[in-house]
Amino acid sequence: MTIDYLVTHSGGFHADELLSSVILTRLHPAARIQRSRDIAWITPGPDRIVYDVGGGFDPDRNLFDHHQRDAPLRDDGQPFSSFGLIWRQFGRDYLAALDVPAAEIETIHAKFDAGVVLPIDQLDNGAIAPSVAGPLSSLTLPAILESLRPVFDKGGPEAEMEGFHAALGIARAFVEARIARSAASLRADGMVMAAIAAAGDGRILELPMGMPFRPAVVRAGADRLLFVITPRGEGDWTLGGIQTHADGFDLRADLPAAWAGLTGAALEQASGIPGAKFCHNGRFIAAASSYTAIRAMAEAAVREAEASGL
Repeated sequence: MTIDYLVTHSGGFHADELLSSVILTRLHPAARIQRSRDIAWITPGPDRIVYDVGGGFDPDRNLFDHHQRDAPLRDDGQPFSSFGLIWRQFGRDYLAALDVPAAEIETIHAKFDAGVVLPIDQLDNGAIAPSVAGPLSSLTLPAILESLRPVFDKGGPEAEMEGFHAALGIARAFVEARIARSAASLRADGMVMAAIAAAGDGRILELPMGMPFRPAVVRAGADRLLFVITPRGEGDWTLGGIQTHADGFDLRADLPAAWAGLTGAALEQASGIPGAKFCHNGRFIAAASSYTAIRAMAEAAVREAEASGL
């Protein structure tokens, strides 16, 4: 079956049909987006996928609306938006089209569903309020996308379509970057696990490059680890702490207070380590000009942390 049209509603646009369009345009790049409420367009047919409009849900006919009384629900009873329905039906094909390895598709599909699709579903159905984001609610992804709607006195079909496609570009960049990060995180896991094993009973984790590491450290139960060393390029090395919680700033151990905010010769003198270059005033990251220097800084930081009872 050849899909020639991707049909959604006209008028004001929202995050759910924009994000649905990201998925569908990747799978059907030659199809034209048709925004309409005309019955001739929103009636299912063999040449189209109809979503967020049409008054029904019938995946066999490529109809994916969620506004009707008998709209489908998730297994836990939460409502779908059109994005949730499209993601459930086509998300795995979309990930395959992005060259996500087959062995990782289910993991990434579930992670993206929980982290992105479900909140969009909830927001679109009024199950959560935009105000849950607090003073930054205007900077959530749905709010940013919807801010590209034409203003009230500059509207019309042409302006709406122009705004829709501008928002679609942003939505596409977000989704693809989010998927790429999820895939990268899975690739990093094996490298981090190997580094944890190499660290043995030590308190310093050495990685071959910057990468997501905290999830693997937590999953491995490597509570002994306090600091992470990574190369930064051009001969620089960095030393950083490990967050105690994924969404916070507290670290298992801070870098020495005597180093805070120092650079160059002042940091070398305070630390007693030639090649020490920089320590952030927040004491969560430091840099050195050689591996020898950064390793010495890490060991000094560990000694101070252990002296304080860690």
